[in-house]
Amino acid sequence: MLLTIEQRRALGAFIRARREALVPLDHGLSPQGRRRTPGLRREEVAQLAGFSTTWYTWLEQGRDISMSATALARLAGALSLDPAERAYLFELSRHRDPAEPPAAPHEHLPPALAATVDALAQPAYVTDRLLRACHWNAPAAALLGPWLGGGEPSLLRYMFLDPFARSFVANWEERAQRLLAEFRADMAHAPGDAEVSRLVADLTARSPDFARLWTHHRVLAREGGERRFHHPERGELSAEQLTFVPLGHPDFRLVVLAEMPVNP
Repeated sequence: MLLTIEQRRALGAFIRARREALVPLDHGLSPQGRRRTPGLRREEVAQLAGFSTTWYTWLEQGRDISMSATALARLAGALSLDPAERAYLFELSRHRDPAEPPAAPHEHLPPALAATVDALAQPAYVTDRLLRACHWNAPAAALLGPWLGGGEPSLLRYMFLDPFARSFVANWEERAQRLLAEFRADMAHAPGDAEVSRLVADLTARSPDFARLWTHHRVLAREGGERRFHHPERGELSAEQLTFVPLGHPDFRLVVLAEMPVNP
């Protein structure tokens, strides 16, 4: 599959970032001697993957070269990519991972999932593949009113385009970086999604912070943890976040926030 210049550059930048994050000792390589860049050298990664140094260098430089899914799978192994990073590698290259089953088509919110959210006593909401809130319960509306009550269903648009988000979401920079890294990982399950591409292009044009953080090429799987908020009416709030992917409905994420005492 032919890639545009921008797509080849993005793929090369991601591969280089992952190469520079590797630790030589973890791959049986001596750290001794002068290394002009962090991580492994290009020839070292090429050797680990069974490629020629020239081919790997051209790939990292974003040149127009042929690549196969098999070769990319070997590269993923050489770079020690975790599942989220591996999925993103294949999304960037517009190849299907030979080890991954085909993704399910996009769908409407299952009624049973909406009913589950309504039945929960804790704040809960559901997002779709674009991180748009498509259903939430009354406790979530009370906790996340600045977002859910503001008329902007997209969590990404709220975080990067609403100035109040920076004061409502504690540790905004850290949370924004994590949000984008998780979104990148989710994108890998929908290669070529036109709506995702339009969302990224729009936010890149309208938010300097989005454009800056998007170039970091971080990819992370979703995880729970503490979320803190500076609520305009209730003050400092803390919640433990649990995120679920409903079986058979991979386009959706069920998020439950268990409110906890605020630790000093």
